[in-house]
Amino acid sequence: MEFSPPLEEARFIRRYKRFFADVELDDGSVLTIHCANTGSMRGCINPGSPCWFSRSNNPKRKLPGTLELVTTEGGRFAGVNTARTNHLVVEAILSGLVSGLRDYTELATEQRYGEEGSRIDILLTGADSPCYVEVKNVTLEAPGRQGLFPDAVTDRGAKHLRELARMAKAGQRAVLFYCAQLSETDELGVAGDIDPMYAETLRLAQKAGVEVMAWGCDLSPSGIAISRELAFMPP
Repeated sequence: MEFSPPLEEARFIRRYKRFFADVELDDGSVLTIHCANTGSMRGCINPGSPCWFSRSNNPKRKLPGTLELVTTEGGRFAGVNTARTNHLVVEAILSGLVSGLRDYTELATEQRYGEEGSRIDILLTGADSPCYVEVKNVTLEAPGRQGLFPDAVTDRGAKHLRELARMAKAGQRAVLFYCAQLSETDELGVAGDIDPMYAETLRLAQKAGVEVMAWGCDLSPSGIAISRELAFMPP
């Protein structure tokens, strides 16, 4: 995924009211931009650090830009625009990069399914049976080049795991795909200390047959792309 034009650099000041962020430009002026992230962004709120944002050409838009990349407290880059995560995974699947998801000819997004009124992020068909892929964005850093999910209690994430587990029990292929938009990451784990219920629900989902895939990204102001498979440390 290329940014055209490339992202603009600024200094991060603060995030507030969940969807707003203030950044300081080179001339010292402060710009309020959109923060497309419903999570806590734990470890990514780093006042005074470099950040990058995209500008919108839509004159009707209330905020002129969107926060895309930040510098974490540990000095790593993190992609915090969660609206891009599904697109990154779709790109990786269609390019054939994800070997475990190559045997499908059709791809659809945001399809209704399950018993709890959910939408599956990616539905793959064309093989013997469909494959249901739920995507999660990872930005929480941990020591040892590790990334963790979640960064806050996520009832919604647990619901998605239950839905995937039901599909797996019914004989369908179900995949939980962690996309780590976090530089210098070699392995991914579960933050059970932050959300023990999510960790337990994931254990049960894996026992039911849900597959877990973890992939990392290359990030820069010119673009983001999924590039490598990561080791996954189960809860």
